[in-house]
Amino acid sequence: MSWFVLLGMAVIIFMSRYVFLEPKLPMVLGPHLQRLLTYSAPAVLSAIVAPLIFIEGEQLHIGFQNRYFVGAIIACLLIVVTRNTLLTVLVSMGLFFLVL
Repeated sequence: MSWFVLLGMAVIIFMSRYVFLEPKLPMVLGPHLQRLLTYSAPAVLSAIVAPLIFIEGEQLHIGFQNRYFVGAIIACLLIVVTRNTLLTVLVSMGLFFLVL
């Protein structure tokens, strides 16, 4: 049973990606949908990272005692100042591991 579910989900995921990636298919997204899809990556990243930053154990932990929270604030300030993603990632990771 679980192999059928696994293979079924693999087929569904493959087909949903194939429709958008195959250039020979006459599938064209409208400009509104394309603009809407530009927000999907930041939304998914925020959904993954927010629990790591704000939750410790099973409780909400917002404060400067939370090193993940402080690291996120530093990274946000760096990206606003530098506008360079690679530099922000390298500097904030270095600060996180060395100082925090």
